[in-house]
Amino acid sequence: FGGAGITESFGAAIQALNAIHLTDGVITRSKRMMLDTLGVGLLGSRTAVFSKALKYSQVFTSEQRSSVWGRSDVILPPHYAAFVNGIAVHSMDFDDTWHPATHPSGAVLPALLALAETLPSQPSGLDLLLAFNVGIEVQGRLMRFSKEAYNIPERFHPPSVVGVMGSAAASAKLLGLSPAQCSHALAIAASSAGAPLANAATQTKPLHIGNAARRGLEAAQLAQIGVEGNPAILDMDSGLGVYYKDYSPSPLADSDSGAFRWILDAQDVAFKRIPAHLAMHWVVEAVLAARAKFLDRTGNFDLSQIQNITLRVPRSKYINCPLPTTEHQARHSFQFNACSALLDNKVTVASFSQAQINRPALRELLSKVQLETPEDNLPSFDRMYCEVEIKSAEGLSSLARCNTFYGHWRKPLSQKDLEEKFSLNASTVLCTEGVEGVIDVVGNMEKVTECSVLGSYLRMTSTSEQLYSMRIM
Repeated sequence: FGGAGITESFGAAIQALNAIHLTDGVITRSKRMMLDTLGVGLLGSRTAVFSKALKYSQVFTSEQRSSVWGRSDVILPPHYAAFVNGIAVHSMDFDDTWHPATHPSGAVLPALLALAETLPSQPSGLDLLLAFNVGIEVQGRLMRFSKEAYNIPERFHPPSVVGVMGSAAASAKLLGLSPAQCSHALAIAASSAGAPLANAATQTKPLHIGNAARRGLEAAQLAQIGVEGNPAILDMDSGLGVYYKDYSPSPLADSDSGAFRWILDAQDVAFKRIPAHLAMHWVVEAVLAARAKFLDRTGNFDLSQIQNITLRVPRSKYINCPLPTTEHQARHSFQFNACSALLDNKVTVASFSQAQINRPALRELLSKVQLETPEDNLPSFDRMYCEVEIKSAEGLSSLARCNTFYGHWRKPLSQKDLEEKFSLNASTVLCTEGVEGVIDVVGNMEKVTECSVLGSYLRMTSTSEQLYSMRIM
């Protein structure tokens, strides 16, 4: 197999990292990530794709049982709990996004919470935080082995590759595996990695996150009982290098050497305010600004006045969807999000319902959109922009540009707005006590003696559960 220096360094670091290595910044940021992930997961437990995955998963039983977020009466084998909760997190494309591009939390947190419920002695909140951060760190390190990874993806969905590795690392940490077993967990996980981007904008895309959570957990448990993989999986072009044309790996610094720094300390994540692909957030902010200018000039907003709408966005095939017919296509459509913002002066969870998608006024607006991809508009979540120009039949023109939307790592959501997003999402499923309990437990995670208390709040459903399901039927 040749030298195993890089994989070996990862195995050693996963095993050696300790709660004392967690910085205040990393603790604060990772708690925000956990809270947001639980909120979008709870909301996502009311989607069609989640319901289908749950129905499928309920066929399986095991001696070990883990709970499903937002369901007081459902238990599943831990792998399937990780699977369905992971699907819930990404079911609306509402989960956090990192740079280089991936959705880091959804692959890790569902695996850890499912695993924690099965352990003979309950992990503390600090144990959970540490394992979570190990899983996030591994993803961040792996994405930095390629310059290509810094761009909006073109060939595969990144959580399906680095997410499963992060889930394996986090699960290995919570299980207390040896350095060699941690390396084998990564090797086993690598054989479950990868999903083509052609499945974006379909019901299968959320499965990428569910699979990452489930297969990473499984990889760690297989390594625990002695299954071995290639101990140089990260060192080789024929290992994890198959996903990147410019793969250039480097070892992970020894956590006690003084050279170790958490990537999360240096690079914050983006939190979404609308349930859609991250690039849509630039479009929506720019459109709302252009709309306000247009209204100022004309005094009223008559859609029939609009002759054309030009969107200047980065080149990216899978989010150029001129006439979406499903909610998943709409979440990946520059055109749809622009027209929804123009029509309603906002984009919300409700914007992606079938009734909203099929509105004649929206279809009429979609026919007036044209996309331009200027050379200087780079397909990177760190460097892209959106410029919107609205022209009226009378020759009036309104132009606006968004370089950084609110919620991006350069312009982070306030804690108040993050908690408000969580509360809105979680209250569709949980009672008030459950919502407040999750906020309190996550907010004090490093002081919690047993992380199982989180699970009890995540199961506190309310009568709104029935009301909500009646509303969406």
